[in-house]
Amino acid sequence: MAAPVYNASMPEGGDPTKVDVNAQYAGLEYNYIYITACTFIVFLILPGIAFLYSGLTRRKSALALLFQGFMILAVVTFQWLFWGYSLAYSRNGGPFIGTLQNFGLKNVMVAPSPGSAVLPEIVFCLFQLLFCACTVMILAGGAFERGNIWPSLIFSFFWATIVYCPLARWTWSSNGWLYKFEAIDFAGGGPVHIASGCAALAYALVLGKRLHHGEASPRKPHNTTLVFLGTVLIWTGWLGFNGGSSLNASMRAMVAVFNTNTAGCTGILGWVLVDMIKHKGRFSVVGACEGAIAGLVGITPAAGCVSLWLAACIGFITGIVCSSLQNINDWLRIDEGMDVFKLHGVGGMVGAFLTGLFASESISALDGASLTGGAIDGNGIQVGRQLAEICAIAGYSFTVSYILLFILKYIPGMRLRVDEASEMMGLDRAQFFDEQIGDWSIAHGMSSPMMMGVSKEPSGSKDEQTPKKSGV
Repeated sequence: MAAPVYNASMPEGGDPTKVDVNAQYAGLEYNYIYITACTFIVFLILPGIAFLYSGLTRRKSALALLFQGFMILAVVTFQWLFWGYSLAYSRNGGPFIGTLQNFGLKNVMVAPSPGSAVLPEIVFCLFQLLFCACTVMILAGGAFERGNIWPSLIFSFFWATIVYCPLARWTWSSNGWLYKFEAIDFAGGGPVHIASGCAALAYALVLGKRLHHGEASPRKPHNTTLVFLGTVLIWTGWLGFNGGSSLNASMRAMVAVFNTNTAGCTGILGWVLVDMIKHKGRFSVVGACEGAIAGLVGITPAAGCVSLWLAACIGFITGIVCSSLQNINDWLRIDEGMDVFKLHGVGGMVGAFLTGLFASESISALDGASLTGGAIDGNGIQVGRQLAEICAIAGYSFTVSYILLFILKYIPGMRLRVDEASEMMGLDRAQFFDEQIGDWSIAHGMSSPMMMGVSKEPSGSKDEQTPKKSGV
């Protein structure tokens, strides 16, 4: 069945008062139903990251990260409707940035989308919106325990505009220079993971180290259960994230879902193996969660391009590499306490490189149209293309993020970082009213009824007296 054809004379897809605009998709409805279902699933990544980050931080700053999970979605949604979608995916424009042809989502309705002719543009737009929101939420971890919330939201708006939108354009628009260069990025190893990881590193560098950073600490997340729950939601969302990146309901999409789950599992095995060697056979729930995320990050650029066993290898290798870089923040002398750069930046780079090695035409061709092969198919030059993509995206994201943050830092009244008293008190007490995570006695210095039970413990636990250093 022939796919619908975009008609430039009817950019919105036709007048529904005069014609049946659904008719052009007759027999192909399963494609946009599938992508819509994937969109619902991808949404889970946002609360998942919020739970994960909240569990990893100290209790006194945990509520701030839950709050940002919703606020970043709200800000990025406005940015995407305002001009973000147009800058990334307008049909005209150059290889580096789009135009304002679709400013305010003008003409974005039921015409075949620029990403896939079998998807109405409104479905494509919503799916890509959540990619942008998830990316910004990931990088928010760079402000770990000391970033002011309002400036972080302003940064999110501008970062999405001048970093994410150009990178999405480069990678996925048919006009983008990396797209024409034939770098392989199935679902966002570059624009999502490498970009967010490098931006988080820049964020941490501009903010500076936390107060008392480096002091002896048990380095325990305040709530391992939240870490586990957040990882489960992220993993579930990632199945839709990668599975929907085929932009149709083809066999390639089904393989991408299988590969995503496989790589998450082997990422756990790789990370836990390193932990067992380091800690003489002992385990860590947080380590297993980090391993799952590392595997999911590694497979993102390759999910719809590699065979099942090679997907397992990518997850396993990425888990081992990321786990072995436990001290990378100390080597860099940057207090990036959530380890966003290690998991997403480095993990994304490993995944992009391995995609160049393992991509197979026999897998990409499962959608009936693509032929994407790597070194395993005798196309060794693909490794060079992947390295070029890694360098271009990492360099652009870090440099532009640093410049943007540096400018915001010196705008009067902006205050990217909270003051010393607020940091010692915790972001929750400093920036929220009448709310906190867990036991009220922690905030008020006395025993009182808990939100979930009664506590007679001292007002602060040992792991909350000094800043936590490690995490995702």
